[in-house]
Amino acid sequence: MSSFEVIGGKKLSGEISPQGAKNEALQIISAVLLTPEKVTIHNIPDILDVNLQIELLSEMKVKVNRIDRHTCTFQADDVDMDYLNSKDYHKKSGRLRGSVMLAGPMLARFKKAYMPKPGGDKIGRRRLDTHIIGFEKLNAKFEYNSNDGFFHLDATQLKGTSMLLDEPSVTGTANILMAAVMAKGTTTIYNAACEPYIQQLCRMLNKMGAKISGLGSNKLIIDGVDYLGGTEHTMLPDMIEVGSFIGLAAMTQSDITIKNAGIEHLGIIPEKFQQLGIQLNFKGDDIHIPAQEIYEVHKYLDGGVLTINDHPWPGFTPDLLSIVLVTAIQARGSVLIHQKMFESRLFFVDKLIEMGAQIILCDPHRAVVIGLEREQQLRGITMSSPDIRAGVSLLIAALSAQGKSTIQNIEQIDRGYQYIDTRLLKLGADIKRIDR
Repeated sequence: MSSFEVIGGKKLSGEISPQGAKNEALQIISAVLLTPEKVTIHNIPDILDVNLQIELLSEMKVKVNRIDRHTCTFQADDVDMDYLNSKDYHKKSGRLRGSVMLAGPMLARFKKAYMPKPGGDKIGRRRLDTHIIGFEKLNAKFEYNSNDGFFHLDATQLKGTSMLLDEPSVTGTANILMAAVMAKGTTTIYNAACEPYIQQLCRMLNKMGAKISGLGSNKLIIDGVDYLGGTEHTMLPDMIEVGSFIGLAAMTQSDITIKNAGIEHLGIIPEKFQQLGIQLNFKGDDIHIPAQEIYEVHKYLDGGVLTINDHPWPGFTPDLLSIVLVTAIQARGSVLIHQKMFESRLFFVDKLIEMGAQIILCDPHRAVVIGLEREQQLRGITMSSPDIRAGVSLLIAALSAQGKSTIQNIEQIDRGYQYIDTRLLKLGADIKRIDR
């Protein structure tokens, strides 16, 4: 198990570019199964979760040509359906949350699919109900096999229908969308997720010959087609990395410029960091965060304490709540962090408290952060990364802390952030990867 050793308290400076969007990548790479023609994808993040997804496709006999670490061509003209029944597939797909998104395109093109119980982060319960119910409404049938731990789905003919999702699930919307593009007739998905990732998937599918309207709204209309062709697609910058770098700059009093940040796709993210008092300068598609001694949390007009909570897009993404929480530690003022979606995502605050942060964990979903105002530094400790976003939050805390910190289980961080230690070294961080 690898770890990071960090000597904190150093002010960083320089430029950093966000990777391609992880959450977009897992959907886009799954969509290559919808056509026997060649699909070329650019700006692929070189991270563990995405590499596992590409490896899965390769094992399924999809022709994969990795031109470089961020560009890849795929051709699914000879998919090995028998591999889906193998123990190897069951083992690999069960480790990866994104593998569930292979089901939609497999159902659309091959009329059968297998969905493992969700893998990935241990941040709380992740339901597959939205996916399964959506497939059922498209005329698929399923049964759960307790022996292999998989949902087995099949459909002799998917049929378009109108459906109202019980939750605006991003992965659920993507999966149902990919199944519906080749269903017979028209499908209407209401209460659909409308994140930039979904919009990107829709744009890619339309370039392949799909007929999807309603992009950017919570009502998608899909007119089924018989065939999809090849295409070329470039992924957006990762908005979660952009938010992480803003928090890093503020906590370490650093002067950092985020290059090619994809500002038009960030939604409310910059505003939420500005509500913490963080100064952001926008220059073209770059974000400059100047070094700040103090940043002061805004209050509501009636003087009430600021609350930052997660909400479906265009609300604030839950993936950045951990970053906002750690960033508030050195602010002037207090903020309530309300994590609605996952019941285990705030438990990492115990380590922040051990480092000297003033945080009250009210319950599994809410934490009050009382800013230290730079009156004292956090102190370095040994800790373990429980999930991707908490891991980077702990890394930000360590970089701002006095003394040495050790972060274990950094494989979790590697799942979502490419070459993070190398990129931080270029900004002047004192960070070392220890492989054991």
